[in-house]
Amino acid sequence: MLWAACLTHAQNRIDACHCSPIVYFLLLTTCVVAAGNRSARAMDLHSARILILKPSSLGDIIHTLPLVHCLKRTWPGCHIGWVVQEAFARIVENDPAVDAVHQINIPSTSDPRAGRTAFFHAVKETRRTLAHLRKEFQADPYDLILDLHASFRSGLLGRTSPGAKRVGFAGARELNTLFQDQLITVPPATVHALEKNLLFCDHLGCSVAEEDFFLGSGDAAERRINAMMAGYGITPDDRIAYMHTTARWNTKFWFPERWAWLADRLIDNEGMKVIFGGSGADREYILAIEAKMTKVPIVAAGRCNLAETAALLSRCSVYIGLDSGPMHMAAMAGVPVVALFGPTHPERVGPYGVEHVIVKAGNLDCLGCRRRTCNTMTCMDRIPVDMVYDATVRLLRQQRDQGGWIH
Repeated sequence: MLWAACLTHAQNRIDACHCSPIVYFLLLTTCVVAAGNRSARAMDLHSARILILKPSSLGDIIHTLPLVHCLKRTWPGCHIGWVVQEAFARIVENDPAVDAVHQINIPSTSDPRAGRTAFFHAVKETRRTLAHLRKEFQADPYDLILDLHASFRSGLLGRTSPGAKRVGFAGARELNTLFQDQLITVPPATVHALEKNLLFCDHLGCSVAEEDFFLGSGDAAERRINAMMAGYGITPDDRIAYMHTTARWNTKFWFPERWAWLADRLIDNEGMKVIFGGSGADREYILAIEAKMTKVPIVAAGRCNLAETAALLSRCSVYIGLDSGPMHMAAMAGVPVVALFGPTHPERVGPYGVEHVIVKAGNLDCLGCRRRTCNTMTCMDRIPVDMVYDATVRLLRQQRDQGGWIH
């Protein structure tokens, strides 16, 4: 009966993607093994070794932190490891709930900047990574694997620890469900990505609390940012606006001259310090913004790693920027957020658990189109400087009147 059920289940999925006979056999075998384990009793997590599969992206990793914090708070004796892309490892390494970080470096095939050969490089690196992790985990295996990435590749990564129980999403894409022992169904009412991750807490029998929402940076990053701020003459009493002006999707971008006007007004009218954050690759774009300004901002892009960016954000009064990883970092750090949205849905990926204002154009049918290219950029063009400035001032004054944490 088990073989028959698995055969039907696997055949339905394989027909949809036209797999080869070899892949068919491998997936069918995986399905049978998973199905045989689905009725296993819940394990005791007090001393369990738990592996998190959420290699990327930055925002998705931030959305996973409350789950990890909840697990460690509920079962302090558990050991938590995390498979993460090298580019985002600093955030995970400096989190007090994470005991081991397993860095990987598999090229992205979904990045708009990925070249034609990215897929072949990704396949090669995936094979190398699987062999490396399999060898590492055979010596020190995990008991429980939480696959929050929900892809075919993460399913393969979950297979590298022998004997582990694997938990994933019931509606996962790319045949990921075939790799799992237990599946979590996402209710239709659960929309935000972070809330979907918290369903793992319900499944494992722990309850998330307000104290689980924080962003660690580490002592070294704190010292580095304190020294940097002192070098710029910034004191603890100064109000700082952190501006993040770039994103992976070109369709999320606003316009350099508008960033310049906004920054000048905040410096002139509100007496704020303005810091432009980002990576080294963003510096040229940000310097073009600075060239259009009449005031002098601080360009920190390229000067901070992710842990230092977390420490820097914790010093700021407000985040103003696009839908991007640093926006989620700011929200997790408890910093008020003014976020400009166009092609993405704030209900699904907006700032979570913090005072915020979503700035977006009105009366546009194409809002939330999720397109990565656009000839008109109407949704971002219809966000004027006044709208963003007023939202920022209103949010800061609201926090001040409520006695909130604003420098």
